[in-house]
Amino acid sequence: MEFALAPNRSLRYSPFQNPKPPPPPPAFNPQRPSNAKLFLPHNCLNRLPSPRIHGASRIGTRVPVRAGGSARHAQSFSSSSFSGAGDREEEEEAAAAREPSFVEFITSERVKVVAMIALALALCNADRVVMSVAIVPLSIANGWRQSFAGVVQSSFLWGYLISPIAGGTLVDYYGGKVVMAWGVALWSLATLLTPWAAETSIWALLAMRVLLGMAEGVALPCMNNMIARWFPQTERSRAVGLAMAGFQLGSAVGLTLSPILMSQGGLFGPFVIFGLSGFLWVLVWISATSSTPDRSHQISRYELKYIQSQSRRQQSSVIQNKSKTAKVIPPFRRLLSKLPTWSVIVANAMHSWGFFVILSWMPIYFKTIYHVDLRQAAWFSAVPWSMMAFVGYFAGVLSDMLIQRGITVTLTRKIMQSIGFVGPGIALIGLTMAKRPSMASAWLTLAVGLKSFSHCGFLVNLQEIAPQYSGVLHGMSNTAGTFAAIVGTVGAGFFVELVGSFQGFLLLTSFLYICAALFWNAFSTGERVNFDGTE
Repeated sequence: MEFALAPNRSLRYSPFQNPKPPPPPPAFNPQRPSNAKLFLPHNCLNRLPSPRIHGASRIGTRVPVRAGGSARHAQSFSSSSFSGAGDREEEEEAAAAREPSFVEFITSERVKVVAMIALALALCNADRVVMSVAIVPLSIANGWRQSFAGVVQSSFLWGYLISPIAGGTLVDYYGGKVVMAWGVALWSLATLLTPWAAETSIWALLAMRVLLGMAEGVALPCMNNMIARWFPQTERSRAVGLAMAGFQLGSAVGLTLSPILMSQGGLFGPFVIFGLSGFLWVLVWISATSSTPDRSHQISRYELKYIQSQSRRQQSSVIQNKSKTAKVIPPFRRLLSKLPTWSVIVANAMHSWGFFVILSWMPIYFKTIYHVDLRQAAWFSAVPWSMMAFVGYFAGVLSDMLIQRGITVTLTRKIMQSIGFVGPGIALIGLTMAKRPSMASAWLTLAVGLKSFSHCGFLVNLQEIAPQYSGVLHGMSNTAGTFAAIVGTVGAGFFVELVGSFQGFLLLTSFLYICAALFWNAFSTGERVNFDGTE
């Protein structure tokens, strides 16, 4: 037992210090001031006729008070002792409420996650466009016509047509991290085996292209899932811009490096290099990323609080909605009964039509119309995708800025999508009139660069109208987009054979861009749509 003693008196009896036992302690007098200190548990202080100590029920430490002093002194001491922790919590809450600076944003853990996604999408597109370059020597070696070359290139889309809905459902159920790892592993295997398949038979080659398409069909739903979990709404356009920048840079890298790798390592050199790179990416992805911020070991306490506080401010928290609906069969009929769903489907279909037509046929277009060699044709086709990568990020910054300044999400998405469709439609008209390859490349660069604004339109809109079904909705719209891409890619080959004009097909594409922009502006919304049948 401890007693209140004078400062120069020993607290415990020791025969070596004092041969006589200490005198009994003085009687406790609450009115008498004393400099001696008394250590009491908090539950003893609760019995005193004075206010309860703040936090006494939570903290089981002893609080020093002056013997003979009132509980008011104890409360004052306790408040000063524990106010530091409360102040720190308040400071963290205030810091989490403010917008991060550019340096804080670019060095955050969530940007590291989206950078890994961007790298995966770069590999996705690089593996895809290698065939756009390899198809020229393969057609010459095997005597393929333009129409059959279009069939070979579109075989990738046969698999891509199957997987998005199933992949989107798997993403909603298992999360983006697991599904993305399996997807990259499978499409890297298909890329690596393509040389063997091409030397075996045309059916084996088509089978590998189908497997590549099936595996790559999960990439964009995984991207949407991870961004919805890691980024608040005010940063999602930038996040999508960064991820899609990798996607477009993959096109540029694939188109630029493929002729070089073919000249050094043979016709199938790029397939081997890009395939092995995918397996390396999977190892880093599994070990260095987490499916949600709260499971990450690398995220800072401030960043986690920021993400959580921003999510709580939104009317619908994606993570909470996932837990309620991830294991329920998606309501396909209700999803298809809403016009905002169809606006996303039509936008994705038109986006994919233009994307795959340009991606698949531009090397052949430059070689046929302007009579440049394969390496120059690949270079002229690669420059626009590099521009799309940079413009896409700035479009994301502009979109987030408009929302932060009070422009409604609906109007912002309509502005972005209008630029992303009307701009390319006009630029393709200029492409058909270009007389020199450099001028044609400039028009193509403008078309592809402005096309990146649509990433801040329909691609972000998926997370807004149906956050709990963003994966499956992306899969549905991607399936429609893939069907449109097959029609466009195969149709371009037959159109050129029958009509004898690449320019006529580009004018048709321009007209479709304008029609899709009108449909989007009529029926799209940036608000959450009720797909569950309850208000």
